[in-house]
Amino acid sequence: MTVATKPRKEQIEHVATDLFKSKGYAATSMRDIAAAVGIEAASIYSHINSKEQILTGICFRMARAFMTGIEEVMQTNTSIDEKFKMAVMRHVDVITSDIAASAVFWNEWRHLSEPMHSEFVTLQRKYELSFRSLIEQGVEEGVFEVSNISFVVMAMLSSLNGIQKWHSYTLPPEELNEAFANIFLKGLKK
Repeated sequence: MTVATKPRKEQIEHVATDLFKSKGYAATSMRDIAAAVGIEAASIYSHINSKEQILTGICFRMARAFMTGIEEVMQTNTSIDEKFKMAVMRHVDVITSDIAASAVFWNEWRHLSEPMHSEFVTLQRKYELSFRSLIEQGVEEGVFEVSNISFVVMAMLSSLNGIQKWHSYTLPPEELNEAFANIFLKGLKK
C-alpha cells in the first residue's frame, strides 16, 4: 500500500515520521506535515490532535516492538548464547523494519511530555535490564566473561541503535542482524 492509498491518519503519521527524521521533531510544524500530505493546515486537526500525539505513537509503537521481541526471546527454552544471539537479531530486525520510525524513536523521544516521558524512560530501562539479565545469566553459567555488564550493555545498544544512521550502505537486514549477533556473541564468550 502506497502512502497515497493509506487512510488519511496513516498518511499523516507516515509523512510526519519522515519529517521528524529529516528535520527533527522541534523543527517540524503541523503546517509542514499538512503541506507534505497535501491538505490544508486546519484540516489536519480532524485526523490528529497534535504533533506530540504522533511522536508518542511512534515512540511507543517502536518500544512495544522492542519489548515484544526481547520478551519472546526470554521465554525460549534454549542456551543462553543462543538467546543472546536471538535478542540481538530481534533488535536489529525492529530497527531495520522501519528506519524512519527507528530514527525518531532514538533521537526524538526526549520531546515527550509527562507522564509519557517517564513511562518511556521506564520502558527503556526495562529493555536494558533484559539484556543485562541475559549477560548475567551467561556469566553465571560460565559461558560469558564480562567484567562490567552495564558498560557492555550500553556499548552494545549504542552500536546497534546507530544502525538507523547508516544501515542502507552495508548488508541487507537479514545479514546485518546475524553479523551483529555474531560480533557481540564472540566478544562475550570465554
